[in-house]
Amino acid sequence: MILIRKDKNGQVFHIGSQEKQLLFEVVRLYPLVPPSHHHLNKEGNDSRSDENQRMLDEALADQREQNRLQIQALLDQSRRFRKTKAGFEFLLSPREVEWLLQVLNDVRVGGWLALGAPEPGEVPKVTEQNVRHHFAMETSGLFQTALLAALGVNESPEWAPE
Repeated sequence: MILIRKDKNGQVFHIGSQEKQLLFEVVRLYPLVPPSHHHLNKEGNDSRSDENQRMLDEALADQREQNRLQIQALLDQSRRFRKTKAGFEFLLSPREVEWLLQVLNDVRVGGWLALGAPEPGEVPKVTEQNVRHHFAMETSGLFQTALLAALGVNESPEWAPE
């Protein structure tokens, strides 16, 4: 996925047919971070903490459902993808780019958690049981990189491969 232009409606990306299919497969995995991963406080068991955690859980469930519906709407909008000789032009508003980054980040982090949260540089053992999560983590990261590049964000020098 490559940014080809910015206009008043947002960013227009070139995306190949197979790449489009990969994007659809990855965002359909949302949400991938387990709800149990989000905690307000790791200490304290008073009733107020329990109530606050319950409210957080409800708010996250509502947000995830809204995002899931938005994903479906995004994928169903034929106007968003204009067929070209080499694939598609894919239009996203600035707000949609930010939202899609959040969805992709959830999928990437969820895949990372499912792989046992490997340390940087540690190669996770890929098995039949976790290959889907490895795919999700790596593919969502590639799409995030393309979207961030469109926003002018590049890899920081300390994380760049040597």
